[in-house]
Formats: sequence, structure tokens, C-alpha cells
Amino acid sequence: MATGSVASRSGLFKFLRPGLRLQSTDVSAAVTWGVAATTTALWLVQPFDWIKKQFQKPEPEQ
Repeated sequence: MATGSVASRSGLFKFLRPGLRLQSTDVSAAVTWGVAATTTALWLVQPFDWIKKQFQKPEPEQ
């Protein structure tokens, strides 16, 4: 079943010329730039106190 869905997805790019089709290097470059952009955004914003508060258990009220 999964093989059929992969074949149908590759058919979406059949109308493009081979030079314009999505290549594996395009995907890896996009992932690399996404990681770089996310890392840069976190470095600029540095929301570590907020993240720590989100994962702390609330203290029980007395």
C-alpha cells in the first residue's frame, strides 16, 4: 500500500523537465537551511527560561 502512494507522489513531478524536478540534494539543502534558521532564531531569542517553566511541575498549594 505504501509503495503505491510513493509512486503516485512521484507522478506529480512528471510534467516538469528533469532539471526542474525535486532532487535529494534540494531536500537536504532545505533541511540544512531550516536547522540553521531555527538555531539562529533560538540563539537570538533565547527563550530558555520560558521553556524551563513549561516543563516544571506545578508546586502543590498548601
